[in-house]
Amino acid sequence: MILLSLQGVQKSFGTNEVLRDASLTLQDGQRMGLVGVNGCGKSTLMKIIAGLETADGGTMTMQKGLRLGYLAQQGEVGEGRTVLEELESVFEPVVRMEEQLRELERQMAEVGHDETLLHRLGSQYDQLTREFERRNGYGWRSTVQGVLAGLGFRKEQQSQPASLLSGGERTRLCLGRMLLTEPDLLLLDEPTNHLDLKSIAWLEDYLRSYRGAVLLISHDRYFMDHVCDRMCELLLGATECYDGNYTQYMAQRTERFEIRMKAWEMQQREIARQEAIIARYRQFNREKSIRLAESREKRLEKIERLEKPKDESAINFRFDVRRRTGEDVLMVDELRKGFGGRTLFDHVHLHLRAGDRVALIGDNGVGKSTLFKCLIGELQQDGGTIRLGAGVDIGYYDQHQAHLHENKTVLDEVWDDFRRLDQTEVRGALGLFLFTGDDVLMPVSTLSGGEKGRVALTKLMLRKDNLLLLDEPTNHLDMDSREVLEDALADFPGTILAISHDRYFINRFANRVCVLEEGGVKEYLGNYDDYFEKINRAKEPDGALPQMTRTAQDKEKRRSREEERRVKERRLALEKAEAAVARAEEEAAVLEAALADPATYQDSDAAARLAKEYQQKKDEIDRLYQAWEALEAEQG
Repeated sequence: MILLSLQGVQKSFGTNEVLRDASLTLQDGQRMGLVGVNGCGKSTLMKIIAGLETADGGTMTMQKGLRLGYLAQQGEVGEGRTVLEELESVFEPVVRMEEQLRELERQMAEVGHDETLLHRLGSQYDQLTREFERRNGYGWRSTVQGVLAGLGFRKEQQSQPASLLSGGERTRLCLGRMLLTEPDLLLLDEPTNHLDLKSIAWLEDYLRSYRGAVLLISHDRYFMDHVCDRMCELLLGATECYDGNYTQYMAQRTERFEIRMKAWEMQQREIARQEAIIARYRQFNREKSIRLAESREKRLEKIERLEKPKDESAINFRFDVRRRTGEDVLMVDELRKGFGGRTLFDHVHLHLRAGDRVALIGDNGVGKSTLFKCLIGELQQDGGTIRLGAGVDIGYYDQHQAHLHENKTVLDEVWDDFRRLDQTEVRGALGLFLFTGDDVLMPVSTLSGGEKGRVALTKLMLRKDNLLLLDEPTNHLDMDSREVLEDALADFPGTILAISHDRYFINRFANRVCVLEEGGVKEYLGNYDDYFEKINRAKEPDGALPQMTRTAQDKEKRRSREEERRVKERRLALEKAEAAVARAEEEAAVLEAALADPATYQDSDAAARLAKEYQQKKDEIDRLYQAWEALEAEQG
């Protein structure tokens, strides 16, 4: 069933055409990823679907009554509610329904022997109970707790006012609130932003089992690999859709591009050949050759010219080193750091050797960025030692770009750090990161997050350090740029230690995964998939009996109340059946007495009708006895 269909949607902001031919079809239960370079119009298209923007042209068709849930990159919460109350507010209708059920139970307990009233109340109770169960009435509190835990909210945070949350926490809370509403179509714009790896894995599982459809924008390729079954690429204002997840889309995209490019090149060669023949015919300057030339020109004009396949530009660079290091590059022993009496981490041991590619992961707030700042000397550790090997030069990439100068131009920001280069060389380096022409004269303060990241990568490339400390290097980069970064790191001859939530990135570059915890670091050989397999290999303890959950307790109470109601209804039904049998037997006795009276047979027709009526009553008594016996057996 088609939930959503877009055909030729167009949108411009002033003279800037963002969408020129956006078309897609979303089926019920489908999970579609919307991809494209930064600024290509993905969020604009999603806002048009959500009704927050209007299209300039094209058509959009939705299934009648379709319920949409839209999560923007920045979420809003209501005033005066705690974190827990914000999510529980979704179930306010269910709470009112539960109150109605309790009131009906009270009325049924006080009804006495009024069968009509009890039947009416019981019917209402059954109908309301079915709706209550359909809306997760007995398990919604556990569901809320599961969503809070899954999205990384601690128990102590649940009583905190939602309005005091940080921007990232608000977005997480809005995501949880929207998931609980269970709309027919989820519109998710960067849902994994502000989530740690555990929360992202939880969200993946949630969306895979989600009953509705999903349309999501994400730079998390691993996330889309595990959630999406269809991809839609927005390229130069137009869309093209692909079956499968992100990895399958990339393979199909490359194949389609190569086929189109080959077809275009073949057509160009044929056009050039025909034009050369036409030119030769005209050189002969004879009537017959001119007619042949004109004939070929007409055929050439009728050819439907293929458009040259276009691909949006991606950055293109590589990392190199000034000098080689020794075998030992970085040694960290018993490192400890805290703030305000709270220990972030302790007993941290790390040993990096030449050529290592190590991914550092861990929960949000555990101190990964703080550890990096200790390694580069920006912060002083509280205890432990940090030693660098011979000839080690550290290159540091800060995810927040705090080392960039807002008041400088892009050109000066790079050139001031590399005065040995002339302007042409600096411009050439910036050109590799898509800063061309007057782009290099833009103030750093006006750049987007992705553009600032590209400036920082330019400087990192020019430094040629042999130990790279990368703090979330793929943040703000579009997917093509991430692929290029991964290729550049694959060819890097030095050593890499990178903090990342990008599991696809970790799989591409890492040969070791280190998990930072409060009590130290746990190391795992291999990439993220290897690490994930190892931590999930542990068996659950045998012989432990599961404790009854709150949801199970609620269901058990519900079953008990329903059973009490059913017993009462069966008892009343049995009494009613007994009374019906007694009435029917009394009526049969009257008919039997009439049939025994000789006067009855003076009218043969009346006697026949009476005999027939008596037989029908006997049949009715048999049926009533059968019904009574069945109720008697059920009452047991």
